[in-house]
Amino acid sequence: MTGALDAVVLAGGTARRLGGVSKPDVLLAGRRLLDHVLEGIGALRASGGIPPGRTVVVAPGEVALPAGVLRALEDPPLGGPVAGIAAGLEALAAGGGPVGAAPVTAVLTCDAPGAPAALPALLGALLAKRAGAGVDGACAQAGDHTQYLLGVYRTPALRGAVAPGGRALRDIAVRRALGALRVQEVTGTAGAARDLDTWEQVRAWRR
Repeated sequence: MTGALDAVVLAGGTARRLGGVSKPDVLLAGRRLLDHVLEGIGALRASGGIPPGRTVVVAPGEVALPAGVLRALEDPPLGGPVAGIAAGLEALAAGGGPVGAAPVTAVLTCDAPGAPAALPALLGALLAKRAGAGVDGACAQAGDHTQYLLGVYRTPALRGAVAPGGRALRDIAVRRALGALRVQEVTGTAGAARDLDTWEQVRAWRR
């Protein structure tokens, strides 16, 4: 198993389909959407299901974060998920430990509360491939498409995709940026990738 696994949790955006509320603060079964994700990551680290590492949440300042969790935000805000990932990686590089200390970085979103459950399978799939001769990442397979926002990536490859030449990409489709990577889809992860974009989905959600 890799020595460290950092995590970037995307928790920004406009949440238009939820009426513009703060999506990470939406309550689900008595806890915020964001807390479901952060607690899931923490539980896996505590149990040894994934290696230790740091977590950064890409979110505006009004979103409260637990102690020990880093914060990032693309500048200017609302640059899209790709810009958010780049901001998260930059914060991880500057927020403790040397640049590139974690060889692998997980990417998740706050609106997929079950996402952490997929991380052990994704990490295992990635590490089964030799670096250089294998793949750059392993992602959840949701239906007939690759869910790039639930994946684990070799950190240098991820950084190169979202900030080529050190310049963060903005307003670009996730599939266009991360689709250039060599990614393995992992089956059996569609449930973890399920996101909650509407109030109907929030009300219907079951653990």
